Amino acid sequence: MSLTSTLNPPPLNPVSLRQDAGVIGLVGLAHMISHFSQLLLAPLFPWLKDEFAVSYAQLGFLMTIFFVVSCAVQAVSGFWVDRFGPGPILFAGLSLIGIAAFGYSLSTSYWMLAGFAALAGMGNGVFHPVDYTLLNRKVSGPRLGHAYSVHGITGSLGWALAPALVVPLTFAYSWRVALAAAGVLAFAVLAVLLLQRDKLALPVAPSVKGVAAVDNSLDFLKIPAVWMCFAFFFWYAIVLSVVQAFAPEAARQLHAVPLGLVAMCLTIYMVCSASGMVLGGFLASDTAKCERIVGAGFGVAAVMALLLALASLSAWMVPVLFGAMGFASGIAGPSRDLLVKRSTPENASGRVYGVVYSGLDIGQAISPLIFGLMMDHGQYRGVLLGLAMMQGVLIASAFNVRRVRRTALVVG
Repeated sequence: MSLTSTLNPPPLNPVSLRQDAGVIGLVGLAHMISHFSQLLLAPLFPWLKDEFAVSYAQLGFLMTIFFVVSCAVQAVSGFWVDRFGPGPILFAGLSLIGIAAFGYSLSTSYWMLAGFAALAGMGNGVFHPVDYTLLNRKVSGPRLGHAYSVHGITGSLGWALAPALVVPLTFAYSWRVALAAAGVLAFAVLAVLLLQRDKLALPVAPSVKGVAAVDNSLDFLKIPAVWMCFAFFFWYAIVLSVVQAFAPEAARQLHAVPLGLVAMCLTIYMVCSASGMVLGGFLASDTAKCERIVGAGFGVAAVMALLLALASLSAWMVPVLFGAMGFASGIAGPSRDLLVKRSTPENASGRVYGVVYSGLDIGQAISPLIFGLMMDHGQYRGVLLGLAMMQGVLIASAFNVRRVRRTALVVG
């Protein structure tokens, strides 16, 4: 048995498909609410701007507050997960998101919105340490790739659900009703998970015979592969942020794309990304190939970004290329998550995922400062070239994780 498999042993008893599916479904449902909470305010900015007489920059700062708080909580919550178990932390996170949504709906000033944005960020920060601890320890090894696939798909669905819920309700009633409805949804999901909490129960992580356990709560920080994974997710967050916020508009400026088609680009990207994750779940069943799958997926995505930046394209081709870029990135998703699992000692799962995935929040906080400035200066081609470059960095980063991990295994 290899040291990697020893550090991440499969469940002790054979797990039925029904049991695995139950855990995967519940974790995916919770993850959907995490992503849902990230896009509650942004679709309502036009209404909030008028209601509170603030600028778009001030409204954007609400998202900065959300992600900065989420980053800090994500790193810390991993320790809580390892100490108290994932269930109580998950329930607390969902409760905070529900309370924050109701708080948004009752806000009478900008600073009330800011306070509840911080509260929502606290709730959002717990999900990755909780989710991956549950999936890694409760789902059988052969189905783990599919579990990561579903986890990624439900996150994308959460992003899609937020504007689909709050914008129509705002038009029909008001933005306050829309945000209150979001709070009801968060608490409804919490109720479902509480009713099914036995499926999410975990025993204390067992010690592994013959392997040095990470007993000290900070010893995992000495594992070089953990920091390589952190760097990988930092770059991944920059890629995702550029695609979500700037790439469609940059492509519109370069290729004279009608606004109707531009509005479709991100939706097409997300739908195709979810489709790619389904295929990626099957490919991730061979853990020895995860770095190559990540490299191939983001390699194709980088080629699509280069075509958007440098080629002379008809308007209809732009959403097609966004779809291809999303599908290729989606294929890489489950293998991407396996990179972290293969570098994670069993009894430090929450802590490792908390630190590694805080790279997502940091990247999403920094990216708008850089690429937003490029957009303000009309550097539309540079934005897309920068996107391709960041995808290239992801490829190098994935193989660097493998190199560092193999070096550690040889030295050990």
